[in-house]
Amino acid sequence: MGTLLYVTDLGYQARGRRYCDEDIWLSGRLREEFGLALCHPLDAAALMERFDAVVVRNSGPVLHYQEAFEAFRSAARAKGVRVFNSLSGQGDMAGKGYLLHLSREGFPVIPTAGRREEFAGLPKADEYVVKPVLGADSVGLRFVDAAGLGDVDPAGMLVQPRIPFTYEVSFYFVGRSFQYALYAPDPEARWVLRPYEPTAEDLEFAQRFVDWNDLPYGIQRVDACRAPGGELLLVELEDLNPYLSLDLVGEPERERFVAAVKSSLRMLLTKTAGR
Repeated sequence: MGTLLYVTDLGYQARGRRYCDEDIWLSGRLREEFGLALCHPLDAAALMERFDAVVVRNSGPVLHYQEAFEAFRSAARAKGVRVFNSLSGQGDMAGKGYLLHLSREGFPVIPTAGRREEFAGLPKADEYVVKPVLGADSVGLRFVDAAGLGDVDPAGMLVQPRIPFTYEVSFYFVGRSFQYALYAPDPEARWVLRPYEPTAEDLEFAQRFVDWNDLPYGIQRVDACRAPGGELLLVELEDLNPYLSLDLVGEPERERFVAAVKSSLRMLLTKTAGR
């Protein structure tokens, strides 16, 4: 048994989901095996050395406290603090620049441009999505029509065509191991989710991004959309503090997920600090 500092913002108001309920439940299940205390993300840096590991969960978008998060991350690395999720994530943990990298590398992602000269190479669309590289929960996101694309300043922004997708689907992993999937059948209701039974091809798609990210310890959510041609395209790889929608899966899936998280934390606690 080890001790965990569970980082969460129980007061954060999110659209379509209750972060606090999920963290109250999950922290209670982890307390079955570990000594555990909850703290607000702004207090994590000051408290982290008193615990064997830090678990970052529903702490809200870090852009609301970017300076404090950077200070926490730098201090955790310098002091050799074990963190779950591992701080080496290449997905949303590091900003959304990975979408540009993966697009350029030919991965199945929504085509993404980061320079003005790349705009012409994007698929033709009636509208384009302009989003901050350092963004979350649609903060700073806007839409422009094709005529206005040339006026977009790409500094610190990414540009993608607005795809008329059929639905969004999320795949949830602990480490590299798939746990469950949920989808939003109504494109206008992102957080009205239902259980989703992935095909082997779906899982191969999601696994490709998890393997690319190579996150030693933690929870990842691979968000994708079903494009008009039937293929899946990556929307985002959430590897910092993904909301899990555990209240929408069955008891067997929840129990399997909790067992996987506990197992991963046990392995983390046996590793040399600072990973």
